Amino acid sequence: MAPTPARPVGPTITAHAPCRADLAGGTVDLWPLYLFHPGALTLNFALEILTSCRITPLEGTRIELRSLDTKREDTFADLAELNGRRKHKHALAACVVRFFAPEQGFRLETNSESPAGAGISGSSAMMIATCAALARFTGCDLDLEKLRALAQNIEAQIIGVPTGCQDYYPALYGGVSAIHLDPDGIHRAAVPVAPEEIDRRFVLAYTGAPRQSGINNWEVFKAHINGDRHVFRNFEKIVALARDMHQAFLRHDWEDVARLIREEWKLRRTNAPGITTPKIDKLIDVARKNGGRAAKVCGAGGGGCILLMVEEGAKDAVSQAVAQAGGQMLPLKVARDGLRIS
Repeated sequence: MAPTPARPVGPTITAHAPCRADLAGGTVDLWPLYLFHPGALTLNFALEILTSCRITPLEGTRIELRSLDTKREDTFADLAELNGRRKHKHALAACVVRFFAPEQGFRLETNSESPAGAGISGSSAMMIATCAALARFTGCDLDLEKLRALAQNIEAQIIGVPTGCQDYYPALYGGVSAIHLDPDGIHRAAVPVAPEEIDRRFVLAYTGAPRQSGINNWEVFKAHINGDRHVFRNFEKIVALARDMHQAFLRHDWEDVARLIREEWKLRRTNAPGITTPKIDKLIDVARKNGGRAAKVCGAGGGGCILLMVEEGAKDAVSQAVAQAGGQMLPLKVARDGLRIS
């Protein structure tokens, strides 16, 4: 006989956080790499591709964890059983629950509009949404920077390699961000660009192949720490390009933005094998022949999404051509808002 479902006993808490597209300076945001490159920053913007976490209080001590997009579920009689189990189907939720240690029973449901392994930081946005919802549920008062640090540290525990900081800021703030990576800390500054300017100049294509960001980033990280002079010089150039792109955005100089994206992608391809693939190269070439001006992979590469800058008025033509070549087009609209809790 199936157990009687636990009865909801209080208001539901829901948190939403957007994914992101990175423009320049990625991988440099891994501590301590940016400390070796003074003036390092990363540039990105939030996407209206959302992750969410919903918590429903339940009577008793029962804990239910559900991932609506991946169809993974865990059920525990109480927190002690969750903590005692070595493996979890919904590992992200289980790790965050362990930290907040709620005393009351609850149902936690997550959902992501991002394809798995898309390179647009769906997992980092989900970490922000889940941490924020559980903080509200347990009455834990966290400012945004503490929330960022907590989400980043727990995600590192889950994937087993260092995590960069840039992915959490679009989820928190929305809009276009410059994340300055300084010795005295990380400082996020909004970039004053009208979201509509980006909406009409960029498209986003999923290659259909997920990537493992920890793998590519970890290989580059090790090479840098081990003193690989080629990788170090590439990072110096990537940092310089990111600073230049920040200035180009501030000037609204879209010609320069396109040039810098092309240069950054050319450099990044040489950092480690596997960052590009034949499918990625094919989609970029098709886009270029139909009005594309510049392109780069989102995240660490090896699969995932490609961010394509296009001629004004060419979004439809590029999208159709890339889709016919096997790309899966995702909506590209800058998320005006970051984390929202209701």
